[in-house]
Amino acid sequence: MSEKSAILMWFRRDLRLTDHPALSAAAQTGRPVIPVFIRDDAVAGLGAAPKWRLGLGIGAFDDALREKSSRLILRKGDALEVLQDLIKETGAGAVYWSRLYDPQATARDADIKEALKGADVEARSFGGHLMFEPWTVETKTGGNYKVYTPFWNAVKNTGVDAPLSAPKNLTAPDTWPRSDDLAEWTMGGAMQRGADVVRPFVQLGEKSAQSRLGAFMAHGVADYKANRDLPGVDGTSNLSENLALGEISPHQCWHAGQRALHDGKQGAETFLKELVWREFAYHLMHHSPRILTDNWREEWQAFPWNEDERLAEVKAWKHGRTGEPFVDAAMRELYVTGRMHNRGRMIVASYLTKHLMCHWRIGQKWFEDCLIDWDPASNAMGWQWAAGSGPDATPYFRVFNPATQLDKFDKNRDYTSRWIAEGRANPHADALRFFDAIPKRWNLSASDDYPDRIVALDEGRERALENYKNRNF
Repeated sequence: MSEKSAILMWFRRDLRLTDHPALSAAAQTGRPVIPVFIRDDAVAGLGAAPKWRLGLGIGAFDDALREKSSRLILRKGDALEVLQDLIKETGAGAVYWSRLYDPQATARDADIKEALKGADVEARSFGGHLMFEPWTVETKTGGNYKVYTPFWNAVKNTGVDAPLSAPKNLTAPDTWPRSDDLAEWTMGGAMQRGADVVRPFVQLGEKSAQSRLGAFMAHGVADYKANRDLPGVDGTSNLSENLALGEISPHQCWHAGQRALHDGKQGAETFLKELVWREFAYHLMHHSPRILTDNWREEWQAFPWNEDERLAEVKAWKHGRTGEPFVDAAMRELYVTGRMHNRGRMIVASYLTKHLMCHWRIGQKWFEDCLIDWDPASNAMGWQWAAGSGPDATPYFRVFNPATQLDKFDKNRDYTSRWIAEGRANPHADALRFFDAIPKRWNLSASDDYPDRIVALDEGRERALENYKNRNF
């Protein structure tokens, strides 16, 4: 390996220049850096919305690289084979990447690292997607944390690395290797007409993410503790979309939150706790990867959830036609914006798994297809937390009532008015956009009558609790 040979910088969910440990390390060598993105099976298998959003992110990141006189090389195929081909084409002597933590990625990356090192190619992985590597946070007895609050207490005073500056220069190779055309990847094909509806709600790329963080710290974080639960108020950071693709790092968010807290903005502590909630999800996924596919609490394996997605109740839930305004508004927000307010996520998840007694995997799969801020760890933990099979310190008897939750968090019905069109003389434009976003085969119209409840809330709650009690949890 020549000290002057190129470094392949393999990007995945880290589409930024600032605070990028792997990229900074590559740039500091002074060697040519060849940025690469690979459309392998993991990318090809993404749901419609996250794949579309990733495609947008790739395009924006290529633009950012070109401002540095660099570019993003796109290749399709098995990741190891693509990297090996690029090494032969470019004479690269090293491959750098940022670590991912889902079991599919960790197995793939371990195999690639072994193969490259066996071929005398330097292979280095770096942090950056998380503030605390999952194997560095342990209980006093040596095990991993299974409850959030002790996890928060363990890390809240731990030093978080200061964000790195973007490299001033990226040395280009003498000759750039061939790149695929991003348009030919058709990353947004499955979005169909929904893409045009969701696109105005996307804040794309690193610069937008940093602007979003700055605006939130200036105007929103002080009241975050109170406003974060009000779906009719713009009271959250909305950074999940950018964090999911690494367009901003959690370190940048953490240090911005710490500065705000130091300045007396008390809501900043709640914001920091939410960042650590994301870390906790990855902590659980690393130590118990079954959380992605099976009940995290193993005693729930025999619980009699419905798993038939063809049921009319499941269809009504997916279509935002349950007759519960909070549930339906949240589902419609999802189709129009590609995201859903966190309070809404809790309500729709609790309703599906408890009032309708449907398996959390049905909801997890639907979100995996519809969310532009889809994140494997957060999605899995969120669904299992709501279902009762996950790391909720409050056991099975937590059943959110969507009607009382609506009275508490949307008193003036700002949220439901924005997203539900039926029965209104002058529906909000966003409520009407829902009908432009959904598949035509759903055959829904704003002129339809709003549906009656598909299940009485008291009956649904009692049915759920009876099943839970009979299981002796």
